[in-house]
Amino acid sequence: MPRAAFLPELIWPYDSTTGDSHSVDRRDDPAGWERAAYADTPVTTQWDDGAHEGPDPGRVPTSSASMPSVVTRMLAALEVFPGARVLEIGTGTGWNAGLLAARLGDERVVTVEIDEDVATRARAALQGAGLHSEVICCDGRDGWPKGAPYDRIIATAGVREVPVAWLEQTRPGGLIVAPWGTHFGHEDALVRLTVAEDGGASGPFLSAVGFMKLRAQRLDWDLFDHHVGAYPGDAEESTTSTAWAELGERRLYGGTAFILGLLVPDCTHLVNERDGVTTVWFFDRTAGSRAWASVVFRPDGERATVYQSGARRLWEEVVRALEWWRAAGSPPLTSFGLTVTADGAQRPWLGDPAHPVPAVTVRE
Repeated sequence: MPRAAFLPELIWPYDSTTGDSHSVDRRDDPAGWERAAYADTPVTTQWDDGAHEGPDPGRVPTSSASMPSVVTRMLAALEVFPGARVLEIGTGTGWNAGLLAARLGDERVVTVEIDEDVATRARAALQGAGLHSEVICCDGRDGWPKGAPYDRIIATAGVREVPVAWLEQTRPGGLIVAPWGTHFGHEDALVRLTVAEDGGASGPFLSAVGFMKLRAQRLDWDLFDHHVGAYPGDAEESTTSTAWAELGERRLYGGTAFILGLLVPDCTHLVNERDGVTTVWFFDRTAGSRAWASVVFRPDGERATVYQSGARRLWEEVVRALEWWRAAGSPPLTSFGLTVTADGAQRPWLGDPAHPVPAVTVRE
């Protein structure tokens, strides 16, 4: 079931060495297109929810074919078996659904896709491969209750909350495999949850991954438009000995930022670099709050300057989270896991579900 059979003629392979995507058109460069189609790299197939046109990359990638090694890893974690019924969230090109249908049979696989054009192309690609699994155009957040219960649910879009609907549509003992993370950053971790008799689910994080986010759970950056006025204004100023490298920003999907997101609740961060100066911003996502912090790291090695404003001291929370993590022995991402209760609460833990991670908050 080759990935090439599910790709459009115009694709944008991701270059991990430069961090950029470039277009390859099969009609102009068939050999380059084939190399990209079979390479172990993600390939963007849609930009800007379909509003983008032309060969140049768009602003935000919104549909893709995942890199084959990640697809293999996720399907291995799913542990399908003969006769299993599977719901896929996020059809994309249809390749992942094709792999499942080839293994289990058309009638055992249902795949849902929120974008009608993407769903139409995937349905045609599956039929071209001789497969006829049901492709539903709907919001994956809601799953597909008509086909429930499922033995397995697999999501190919990053989530910030595992929806209760997925728990309800998975039989007790069934598995949910999904890229999960927090709004602290873009990083996800592959989580494998086993659904319990009480309607909740729990399981470990398996590896660091990065996925486009479920559309219903994308971060709305407009939330932070009014957090910062005249900079730094009346913000409290201090310095810190914590280095930028300690935040793990230079390691793509290295795990540190993901772990900080587990510990510092309702916080989003971003990084700006200019003229050798790195400014890391933190914003409070709590409703009604305008708390923010910025930390300015300079290349001269001097202590970084910290500005904090609002009721929460977000930088102090990050530092305390780092201290807690180090005191625990700097456990890797794979030492953590997640419990989702039947009412939808998301509770990360370290070691086992009986040891939830603390939520670090510091007030003015």
